[in-house]
Amino acid sequence: MTVQAASKRVNIIQGEYKVINDPNVVLTTILGSCVAACLRDPVAGVGGMNHFLLPGSASAMAGGGDATRYGVHLMELLINGLLKQGARRDRLEAKIFGGAKTIATFSNVGEQNAQFAMQFLRDEGIPVVGSSTGGEFGRKLEFWPVSGRARQYPLTGAETQKTVAMEQRPAPVAKPVETSIEFF
Repeated sequence: MTVQAASKRVNIIQGEYKVINDPNVVLTTILGSCVAACLRDPVAGVGGMNHFLLPGSASAMAGGGDATRYGVHLMELLINGLLKQGARRDRLEAKIFGGAKTIATFSNVGEQNAQFAMQFLRDEGIPVVGSSTGGEFGRKLEFWPVSGRARQYPLTGAETQKTVAMEQRPAPVAKPVETSIEFF
């Protein structure tokens, strides 16, 4: 197996997704209870990653809140971004990472995230060719979107707690969009 040297690292934070067709780019993220879905089309040479905090459905998003925190929103954005870059839905393949139970006294949102991602992909007919979910510790993830190679590193207890603190922060407040219209 040859080792791929990445000339450029692109970090994905909670609520983001990226689609890349450059074989010299590696996507990275740090996960606690969050989940990252890594999708690619091996024929088109394009892939991407998302990073979501909560499982989600249309009903969950209807109550308001930041849509970028929800899996359903980010999964749809990632798939549509891949299709816009020349991917075909019938060639997509996925890898799922994250979903740790990082705080023993809380509900296991990590497990819910992982189950949501797997079910979403099953419903979309996208095969999951690899996954690493659950556990008690977070993980650092690297994904080469063109080749599909993925590598993860387990985090220590202290690193996981730092990740949990970042996940519990409120999402950044979006700046309001100028909606006034001036007629002449």
